[in-house]
Amino acid sequence: MCSLLSSIAMKTTVFILLVVVVAFSSGDKIIGGYECQPHSQPWQAYLIDNRTSCGGSLINERWVVSAAHCTFSRNRLRILLGKHKLRAAENTEQRIRVEKIIPHPNYNDQPNNNDILLIKLRTPATFNKYVKPVPLATKCSSAGEKCLVSGWGRTEAGSASVLQCLDMPVLSKAQCKRAYGTIITKNMFCAGFMEGGKDSCQGDSGGPVVCRGKLKGVVSFGKGCAEPDFPGVYVEVCRYTSWINSIIANN
Repeated sequence: MCSLLSSIAMKTTVFILLVVVVAFSSGDKIIGGYECQPHSQPWQAYLIDNRTSCGGSLINERWVVSAAHCTFSRNRLRILLGKHKLRAAENTEQRIRVEKIIPHPNYNDQPNNNDILLIKLRTPATFNKYVKPVPLATKCSSAGEKCLVSGWGRTEAGSASVLQCLDMPVLSKAQCKRAYGTIITKNMFCAGFMEGGKDSCQGDSGGPVVCRGKLKGVVSFGKGCAEPDFPGVYVEVCRYTSWINSIIANN
């Protein structure tokens, strides 16, 4: 009897552990991408203030675009450029302090809307083959357009140690609204795969979505990561080019 009870207890413990593992895995879905060719995304920035980390895009020698939901301490924030291996010192990297952080004034006038942020570097970035700006898109996204999202966010194995890339299509506005309803505004677009399995994830926020060599999107939000029927949602950069140019001109 004792042996039988011990066997039942052991099986119950194993079952509980399996449930925990499955639950954890479903909460941290894989990006499903691949290691970027080193320095193939020379505008990619890593933003960290010892508390928060996000991605960003270098758009000229003094300015980086990121997401407004990434909240930083200006005095502690560092912008890393020219990185590929996140946890290794690289002779290609540039570390630059920050002069100004300027979120969009209408960020979150409804949930997740206007999720865009500008950061002015204290000193100019040095352009070379490892660090280059990305031009802003002037045309808005269109369904079926092929794009690439990149970042050091979560992967199946945890946080990425090398820059990850994912090729993905822009989805239709109808698909996007079917997933998220009325929170989707004209300032957003969806991209990815309705079947799930491939997506940007935690830690990729603020990073670039590049289509045809131009910055078309900023990683914004989604339901979980890579969940079926819930693709990633991105800031429609074309809606903010006038605001970006105005901020740069006046600062």
